[in-house]
Amino acid sequence: MRRTLAVLAVTLTACSAAQPARPSPAGSPGPAVSEVSPAPTPGKLRFTKLAELAKPVAFAVRKGDQRLYVAEQGGRLKTLDGDTIVNLSGEVSGGNEQGLLGVAFHPSGRWLYLDWTDASGDTHVTEWAYDGKQATRRRDVLTQDQPYANHNGGQLAFGPDGHLYIALGDGGSGGDPHRNGQNLGTLLGKILRIDPRGTPYKIPGDNPFIGKKGARTEIWAYGLRNPWRFGFDRDNGDLWIGDVGQDRWEEVDYQPAGSEGGENYGWNLREGDKPFRGGKGRELIDPVITYPLHEGGNCSVIAGYVYRGDKIPWLQGRFLYGDFCAGWVKAAPVDELDKDAKVGQVEQLSSFGEGLDGELYALSLQGPVYRIDPA
Repeated sequence: MRRTLAVLAVTLTACSAAQPARPSPAGSPGPAVSEVSPAPTPGKLRFTKLAELAKPVAFAVRKGDQRLYVAEQGGRLKTLDGDTIVNLSGEVSGGNEQGLLGVAFHPSGRWLYLDWTDASGDTHVTEWAYDGKQATRRRDVLTQDQPYANHNGGQLAFGPDGHLYIALGDGGSGGDPHRNGQNLGTLLGKILRIDPRGTPYKIPGDNPFIGKKGARTEIWAYGLRNPWRFGFDRDNGDLWIGDVGQDRWEEVDYQPAGSEGGENYGWNLREGDKPFRGGKGRELIDPVITYPLHEGGNCSVIAGYVYRGDKIPWLQGRFLYGDFCAGWVKAAPVDELDKDAKVGQVEQLSSFGEGLDGELYALSLQGPVYRIDPA
């Protein structure tokens, strides 16, 4: 994430409010208008501890399976029942932003995918056949050399279209020294979209850069610094991306359902919606949420989900997100993102998760896995 995941241990302080969302420029996507009106009054959330793991960082569920799966940064994929499904602890690198970083199950439930960094610090997306009991027939789907030890991204998710989306950071160091974010010839600083059931994978025929000279056809969106976590709205397919900032701004980016891909979210031409290294002469997509670094202990945005469960009526249609260092969790109506409100606190918040029923979970790098309940 940011600066060795903010050194993985930060004294948490009070949060600062997110800045109001900027109006989208002409031709740019903006959050879909909610049909729920008027919105119920926001309240508080209760974080019910379900388990204690070793540095939990990613969460997944599997079709037809009521168990909850959590990836530990040290290399183990476990269920909350205590079963270890995959153990990469002898293979993953141990840097503060490295390790086992992402997990997703194929929509069929028959295959399991993990995103992890090897002993050299390079990224692997690896597949196993999985029958609910054993993970077998391991194969690497995609690999990516990493020039530095930070900004690995790591999120994996299958979209509503059935394709696998993969987050890769800009390769690390500071300020994107290789200009990877704006370079379509590299996978770094991008969200990728592939069909992993290929040899080693297939490129969907409608990916945006097919036929563009010098561009990698796996790319779905670009101009990202470290998209540590992203999530799809299960109701409409909108994509919400938390992109960890450099020196001044954390940001949440948005892609509407039905997008043809190819959005440029600006890094390293700008950070948040402010110039970083120019930015003129290119069509850049504004973030929908920004908030300042170094105020109230902020350091790394953790993007969550738009709530679509049933247990918490007032949370319906609100986007949940937080900050790793400050620990606050906020909820924002998708059609009025500037009207966000703090709804809870999770120390060293590392990720959110979404159950098969739409209910939400929160992970802390300190160990706890929480179910999010009404207060």
